[in-house]
Amino acid sequence: MVAADRSSKKSSEKFNTEMFADVPVLKRKWQAALRPGDKLPRYEDVMLGSLGRLADHLALLRNDDGALAVSHSGRYIQQWLNDDRWDIPLSALPPDCATALGEAASHALQNGGPHLAMAHCVRDGLVRTYDVLALPTSSRWGGTLIGAYVNERDAQFNLLDTIFSATDEGVLSLAAIRDANGHPSDFQIVHLNQGAARLLRQPSTELLWRRLAAGGNLLCTPDVIRRLRDIIVSGNGGQIEIDSEERCLRLGVTAFGDMLSLTVSDVTALKRREVSFRLLFDNNPMPMWVFDAETTRFLNVNDAAVRHYGYPRESFLQMQLRQIWPEDERASHSQALQQLGDVYHSSRDWRHLKADGSEIHVLTFGRRVAFDGRDGYLVAVVDITERREAEARIAHMAHHDGLTNLPNRDFFQERLYQALERAASSNRRVAVLCVDLDLFKNVNDSFGHPMGDRLLKMVAERLKSEVRGDNLVARLGGDEFAIVLVSEVSPNEVSDFADRLIGVLSARYDIDGIEVVVGASVGIALSPGDGATCEELMRNADMALYRAKSDGGSVHRFFEREMDRQAQKRRDMERDLRRAFANGEFELHYQPLVDIAANRISGFESLLRWRNPEKGMVSPADFIPVAEDIGLIVALGEWVLREACSVASNWPEDIKVAVNLSPVQFRSRNLVQAVISALAHSGLSPRRLELEITESVFLAETEANLAILHQLRELGVSISMDDFGTGYSSLSYLRSFPFDKIKIDRSFVKDLAERTDCVAIVRAISGLGRSLNITTTAEGVETMDQLDWLRAEGCNEVQGFLFSAAKPASELEALLSAFSARASKAA
Repeated sequence: MVAADRSSKKSSEKFNTEMFADVPVLKRKWQAALRPGDKLPRYEDVMLGSLGRLADHLALLRNDDGALAVSHSGRYIQQWLNDDRWDIPLSALPPDCATALGEAASHALQNGGPHLAMAHCVRDGLVRTYDVLALPTSSRWGGTLIGAYVNERDAQFNLLDTIFSATDEGVLSLAAIRDANGHPSDFQIVHLNQGAARLLRQPSTELLWRRLAAGGNLLCTPDVIRRLRDIIVSGNGGQIEIDSEERCLRLGVTAFGDMLSLTVSDVTALKRREVSFRLLFDNNPMPMWVFDAETTRFLNVNDAAVRHYGYPRESFLQMQLRQIWPEDERASHSQALQQLGDVYHSSRDWRHLKADGSEIHVLTFGRRVAFDGRDGYLVAVVDITERREAEARIAHMAHHDGLTNLPNRDFFQERLYQALERAASSNRRVAVLCVDLDLFKNVNDSFGHPMGDRLLKMVAERLKSEVRGDNLVARLGGDEFAIVLVSEVSPNEVSDFADRLIGVLSARYDIDGIEVVVGASVGIALSPGDGATCEELMRNADMALYRAKSDGGSVHRFFEREMDRQAQKRRDMERDLRRAFANGEFELHYQPLVDIAANRISGFESLLRWRNPEKGMVSPADFIPVAEDIGLIVALGEWVLREACSVASNWPEDIKVAVNLSPVQFRSRNLVQAVISALAHSGLSPRRLELEITESVFLAETEANLAILHQLRELGVSISMDDFGTGYSSLSYLRSFPFDKIKIDRSFVKDLAERTDCVAIVRAISGLGRSLNITTTAEGVETMDQLDWLRAEGCNEVQGFLFSAAKPASELEALLSAFSARASKAA
């Protein structure tokens, strides 16, 4: 079973990071949902709730009388299956996807826990590799449901049909199928040519996707399967002979990853002709000859040898073996000749010279014979040139990018490793440059991916023209490339090279009369100072690239140790955040919202706080952006909603609670359900819940986000726009959605008493609110002068340190009482 480009640097980083991070997250979620005494966790505890973007990668499988069926599937799964239907049996899906899901699900059920499998699927001539994680759960209605997570790895193998159709010999590709313990247990035919179908004596339609263990042809014997398993485990190729009563097949096997390339030759005729070679020698279609064991002179050649090698028979019979051996192989040929016994066959393939000077690759089979009273050897020759060319193409594609034909990541890392070994022994530098195109995503979005692919090919040609000699350029994926400079270079020389490269890549591209302009950013790391291993250099060059992109792009940056420190600080923050959520280190504080006209507290804004046991209170400005980047903000946001609604349900019924929403929560598409759940759990009236958003919600997927806002409004919840006046298009947002409240940013309130422009802005926003019947709330009120100005300009509501800082829920009752007493006294 064949169980496979990034369009930008950022999406590529997320792709690689998320792919390897999602699996342990889901496994931990499954383990955390497992209750004592239960064999499996409940479906609702694992597959519902804060899955976020993972929901697009999940399918739900159910068992219908012993047959698995897809009950639900996310958008990514539907694209993978090329089928957006629900409630369909696996048998109705493409066989490669169906087999992957079925195998993973059966192993998960067998083990009684999560099972991670690797799947391969052929798409558009590429073998794409996927992670398939099956999560068995129990259903409240009885039975077992399996959640299946699917995501693509970046490894791809191009299996061009021309490779398989270019030869009359049989060529097949097999994909290993691993058991529940990860050991190769069987193989599936994922591609074959007509030559293979002819040699195996079955139609190609019956062979394709067939497992060897199912039987039916000469490849299916237990001995062959065992030897193929050994080759997968060792990673080394080999040859296998299959002898049956009727035929003898010889297999040449090449392994790369979980894939095997097989070339099949029928050597039955050779075996039979050995018995009576004289009867079959002359008319044999296989090149054959007899040579003198002592002088190595040709004693006889058949017609096929004359035709195949191109030497006239008279010339052939005047020659010795060494005359058809390439000069660089003559020593090894002679040594092998000295070790001949009575019967032999090639332990390796050899090169022979034809009359026109061309070389062919051959296998030779021989037997000692008496010929015209002389001691000689009868030799039969099998020309495997086409096979070797096919294998060479496959090996090339395993190490090269299918789109640009540049070396791929694996080949790049291999060459970098070799360069570092040589540099260490000679005290030389090695430079690694990570190159990322600027504005490439705009090309894909504006003109489509085919145009983007053509642009990448042109970029690759420019890179190859600049990177010469022993240096190497590779495509790592998407629009990201990498260069290793192995010649002795100084930092100044590398800097000049990077500047020149940016200029070359930034020049205009003409694609079918359309001028396309992109830039390039470069990150540089130099050994040994920036790292002595491949991993260190690549990581540090990538950090330098990130700095170059952050500085506006179209520049190069060298790695600096401060980048590593910042990256480590970020990694520590991510780790601590996940631990903090699991350990319950987050808490909510509440800041009062004061109704100016009524001189009373009308509500509280809930504010998230993190009390780290070692660092104390951590600023939300530090941890909120990180939580958003790693997706934790979705789960945190759901907790904040539940906690704030639960606390507010104990307040007087005229007091509201405001909760801030992150734009990331909108992308999860689970926001409405989370709000409904929080209200239902707490019993809080929807009219008492106010949700605050920023204008960034409107900057992406506007229609979808507007639909979510309208759904929330239909629940009876109030919607408020935070930090109004700081965005470039806030007025258009007011027209797009009828907000209940707009909050005037503290930057305008701070200088209200000193700057007339701030007064004008507050006056304009207040007037806008009155005209549109929208409540206006001023943030950051700290002085009575500010309050007097805001009252004079018609603001409805205020909040700030003048009234109270944000306080824990336990202190709110005293705050309400104190404020009520002050208000009564003032009255």
